[in-house]
Amino acid sequence: MKNQHRRNQIFLIVGILCIAFNLRPALSSIGPLIDFIKQDLNLSGTLLGLLTTLPLLAFGVISTLTSIFTKRFGIGKTLLAAMLLLTVGIVLRSLFDNIGLYLGTVLLGIAIAFGNVLIPALTKQNFPDRAGMITSLYSSMMAVGASLAAGISVPLAVTYKMGWRGSLSVWAIFAFIAFCVWLTQFKKIKRTKPRRSFSEAIKNLSGKRIVWQIAIYMGLQSMAFYVILAWLPAILLDDGYDSSYAGWMLALSQATGIIGSIVIPLWAGKRKDQRLVIGTLVALECIALLGLIFPSPIIIPMSVSLLGFVLGGTFGLALLLIVMRSSDTDTAAELSGMAQSIGYLIAAAGPLVVGAIHDVFDNWNFTIILLICVALIKLMMGLGAGKEQQI
Repeated sequence: MKNQHRRNQIFLIVGILCIAFNLRPALSSIGPLIDFIKQDLNLSGTLLGLLTTLPLLAFGVISTLTSIFTKRFGIGKTLLAAMLLLTVGIVLRSLFDNIGLYLGTVLLGIAIAFGNVLIPALTKQNFPDRAGMITSLYSSMMAVGASLAAGISVPLAVTYKMGWRGSLSVWAIFAFIAFCVWLTQFKKIKRTKPRRSFSEAIKNLSGKRIVWQIAIYMGLQSMAFYVILAWLPAILLDDGYDSSYAGWMLALSQATGIIGSIVIPLWAGKRKDQRLVIGTLVALECIALLGLIFPSPIIIPMSVSLLGFVLGGTFGLALLLIVMRSSDTDTAAELSGMAQSIGYLIAAAGPLVVGAIHDVFDNWNFTIILLICVALIKLMMGLGAGKEQQI
């Protein structure tokens, strides 16, 4: 019986990791291809920014509503439907013109929102004593997916002559594989009877200061991540580097993000108070951002590597804070939904605003200054969210 339980947990972890792998490629594959899409469809910087902003808006709207679906269908079935929806969204975005491009983007954003919210809840339910380790595993797998997609998007489009549409469509295959894997797991997820209604949960959480601190911290770290994801290649292109180099620098940032998403949750998970971890990450982030102002062939890779490490670690830490500040599975799902909903609505403004700012000023230094200010506000929120307490 004990061995069977262990095998079930291993298979569950594999299922979680398959889902986690698919929560970033649909987004990180866009940045390196942005110039190809712009030339093909003749889109402005603001409209290109929407390709990253729309999923974030979907995250914001759907995250709060996720608990409605889980109370009705359970976590397992909701995640299964999300992987199928992700597959459909990627196909629509890749194969059709402007309408399909934006409709598919919205659908895949909805699907990813379910995964973002429910994996922390699964962790709280099934691995409460190993939250740091499981968070480290799945957040690093998300970073692996993001890094791989960023790195091979241009080679798929150019070297293998698939074009930007073919390059984007590849990720539908991996989403469908995750759907098939989860088919073997979703019935094994225990369904617990909801202890309170959706409206009761929102009323309970919205009055707590710690919830807003976690939500704003989540939003600001997501804003920084998605601005870099969407616009780092464009920043490097304006500095005189070619699209292949820009794509690989984005891949490098995602690759070092893997290290950060492994190391930081493990470090923070061993501590009851995470304020030291939060302060260290903000200091390193500011240093890395300042390095992007100087387009040196030596400084750029160092800054990109450090920035990727910090953003990967900060994301893993934000997810861990949701688990560690929650007293039970229901609270984890509700807090995850509310924090990510508020957070991603904040984050959604990032890529769109940055695109508009560049359209007006034609200078990326304004973006870097904006991100440094975001990091400092994130520090203020994080110092509250990092205190030892539970909801």
